[in-house]
Order: sequence, then structure tokens, then C-alpha cells
Amino acid sequence: MSTALQLLLELATSWWTAGLLVSFAAIAFHWTTATFGYWRDRGVPYVRPTVPLFGNIASMALGTEHQARMFGRIYDAFRGHRYVGMYQMRTPHLLVCDPALVNRVLIGDFAHFTDHGLYTSRPDENPLANGLFNMTGAQWKVMRQKLSPVFTAGKLRHMRGQIAACSEQLMRNVAADVPATGGPIEVRDALGKYSTDVIGTCAFGLQLNAISDDQSAFRRYGKTVFQPSFRFLFKELAWLISPAFRRALRISDFPQDAVQFFTDAFTDTMRYRQEHGLVRDDLVQSLIQARTDLVVNKTEPSVTFLETDIVANAFILFAAGFETVSTAMSFCLYELALKKPIQDKVREEMNATKIKHSGEIDDEFLKELHYLEMVLAETLRKYPPLITLFREATKDYQVPDDTLVIEKGTKVLIPAYAIHHDYRYYPDPETFDPERFSPEEKAKRPNGTYMPFGDGPRLCIGKRFAEMEMKLALTELLTKYEVEPCEKTDIPMRFSSKTIVITPENGIWLKFKPINTNI
Repeated sequence: MSTALQLLLELATSWWTAGLLVSFAAIAFHWTTATFGYWRDRGVPYVRPTVPLFGNIASMALGTEHQARMFGRIYDAFRGHRYVGMYQMRTPHLLVCDPALVNRVLIGDFAHFTDHGLYTSRPDENPLANGLFNMTGAQWKVMRQKLSPVFTAGKLRHMRGQIAACSEQLMRNVAADVPATGGPIEVRDALGKYSTDVIGTCAFGLQLNAISDDQSAFRRYGKTVFQPSFRFLFKELAWLISPAFRRALRISDFPQDAVQFFTDAFTDTMRYRQEHGLVRDDLVQSLIQARTDLVVNKTEPSVTFLETDIVANAFILFAAGFETVSTAMSFCLYELALKKPIQDKVREEMNATKIKHSGEIDDEFLKELHYLEMVLAETLRKYPPLITLFREATKDYQVPDDTLVIEKGTKVLIPAYAIHHDYRYYPDPETFDPERFSPEEKAKRPNGTYMPFGDGPRLCIGKRFAEMEMKLALTELLTKYEVEPCEKTDIPMRFSSKTIVITPENGIWLKFKPINTNI
């Protein structure tokens, strides 16, 4: 072969390779940006995507900006707009900012937004995936009806004594860890053990002893489920790129040993109850009945339920029962440690109410802790469990007094954290001020501006249970200890950027000083 011909062939090959690479790059660029005209074409104000594939969340995905800050930045830039379009990876999302429209999505026009619209793994990928939070349509409605009776006022009264017993064990542990002159405690871990025992005892009839047992399997595996990880972040991003891509990767939601532990634990608990004819008025009993009705007897023939759905609901209620409650109590103690006058006022109310009720902490006692209720409400305003609430349009929705039709399948986000920190509704929002939740101040604010537990039909099923648990533990702690910051306390608070819930980056360390009192 002549040198000239060889050069021509090499040139043709290099041109062919270059052309192939350019074509591939063009196809990839088109695919990663093909959805980015969605909001423009509908005349919706939107955040211009800056990075192919990542849309508007590159800074969050790369860990350079916390998602609370990212959503807050977008919310502030479009202040005054009822909604704003954005892109989480390739997926268009509508950020609903107007309280009146928020109220319609969550409550008034809920029939159009019944689902959270989150990716749900198949049972073979994760048997714990399809809990109440992820369930959709009729399946969610049926299961919610089956589980709601567990959290009625009458059932909660029966649980109060069990929670009080866990509170007493918590106090024994704190006393063992704190010297007479006072000492530091990582409160989120201590309260996480407490809330693990509470949900285990009250909902499942399990004596977990997580408070006094540092090696408690329930506590250990529970922590791994919520522990920030690259796997968790990557699977969420994969879902936003494409559900098919997420499924093809077969990334597990949780570590496999944790999945196996909780699957076995809850399955064995229900089986043991049934085999031995044990009946208790708790969550497990409701799950057993739900299994009998929905899986065995198929009393709802229009909806399919699997064995894994029963176990998944046991898990999600257990997980939500310890993680969100313990974190909320920890943030509450953190703010009280920094605001001594507020802490003193809470303690005065508790002590006065104890005297009034002769030291008995019953339902009436808890109902009269009005200032503590305001403190907890302000804690959950400043540190809502979820930064955003998720919804999906389950049918086309005409926005009232607007030309926009939110099409079926559209992902809707409600920026709870940003709304909770909007100065128009909460002046000087970074200041911790329980007086915002006095009856007079609450009456001034529009609906749709406070949603730590969600709102409407998908309001957190365990809201009242969580409130009772927090009141009991905080009463025990604050009537026996003063809480102060210490050298390990993060001031200001820093959040972990690797989770979708508000989580302190370095824990919450506080100093506990015993109070000498005969009350």
C-alpha cells in the first residue's frame, strides 16, 4: 500500500472517529437538555438551567450548596410569584410558593395531588420500600384507613404510661452520664435511643432497651438507614435522571443487612403474635388485621396488597417514629440552651402545672403546657423535618385564576423550609421566638405558611403521638436540668448536605446542669 493511500485511510479513520464523537456528544447534549424548554413553552416563570443533565441542582448534587439554601435562593429570587418552574436533573418540577395555592394543593384540591410522586423500588429490590409515605392512589387510602385508628385520642391515652416509663429510663441514663456539677451530652443520640424505645414499646410491643443498651440492634440498624451516604445521594439523582436508569442500576435504598434485619424483626413479631394468640391494642395488631383483610382475604379486590407492603408499613412508622421526633427534640433543646429566658419560662410553666396536678403527668397536664406547645411549634418552624413537601399531579389541574394547567404526572414541590423562613410571614425568621405561635399571632398568618407535618389528608399520621412523646421527655429533662451550650456546641447550627431531612452536621452537644428541686 502506498504511503499516500495509507495517509488517506488514516485521515478518513480519524475523521470518522471525530465525527462519531461529535455525533455522540450532540446526542448526549440533546438528551440531557431535551426537557429544559418545558416551563418556557408553558409561559411559566422559571430558573434557567445552567448545567446539562443537572438542571438547577448542580450545586446541591455536588455538595457545594445545602438544599435548604438552594431552594431558599430560588424562592427568594421569585418572591411574589405564585409558582416557579425548575429542573431537578432532567425532570421539570413546579415550585408552589403562594400560601393560597399551597393550601389548595395540600387540602382544597387534594383530589388532584393525592400522591407524593416519589420513586418506589420493587419488592424484590427493597421489601421495605412501599410504606404509607410512598403508597399511591387507592392503595394509600385503604392502608391509611387501616392504620389511623392506632393514633386516636383514646389509644394515645393508653400509650402515655408506656412513654412515661421510657422517659424515666432516659432520666436514669442522663443522671448516670452527667456529674453533679454538670456535663456535656450529645442529645440527638441520647434522644434517639429514647424515641427508639418509645416507638418500639408503644407501637410494636417490643422491649428494645435502646436507651441503656449501646449495642441495641434496632438502634444500630435504624441509624444506618438515616446515615448520610453517597449511595443515598446517587440513587436520588439517578431517579431524577430517569426512573428506568435508576431501576437498571439496582441501587438499594438501604444497606442490605439493615433491610434483612427489619424485615425479619417485624415479620417474626407479627408471626409470634398470631401463633400464640397474643392481642394488643397497638400498631402491630392493626398491621396483622390489615394483612388478614388485604393480603389473605383480599377484602379490597380492586387494590393489590403484598406481604411486603405490611412489613414496609411497620418499618416506615418505626423509622419515622424515632428519627424525626428525636431530631426535633434535639433542636428544641439547642434553641433553649441559647435562649435562657425562654428556657426559664418553659420550666416555670412545667413546674406550676406539676403543682396544680399534684405532680401527676396526665392528659390534662399535657394539655395545659401551652407555652411548651408554642416552643415546639417554633422549633418545627425553624427546623421542619422536610425541606420540601412532594406531590404529583394525579390528573390535570387548572390553577385557579390563572392560565396554567398543571398536567397529570407533573412533579410539584412545596418549599416548606423557605416558606417557614419568609419574613413576610415570620419577621426576623432566623430568631427563635415562640410568641409567633400565640393565638393572636397565628390568627394573623394565612393558611399554607406552616406545615412541619405536612397538611391535609396526607398529614403525618403520627403527629399527635409525636407531640405527646416530645412533651413528656422535655418535661422530665427541663424540670431536672438546666441546658447550656458547651465547647462542642455548633453556633451557628450547620446542617448535613447529604440528607433530605434537616440533620445537624456534627450532632448537638449541650451541657446539662442538675437542678436542686423538690417539685
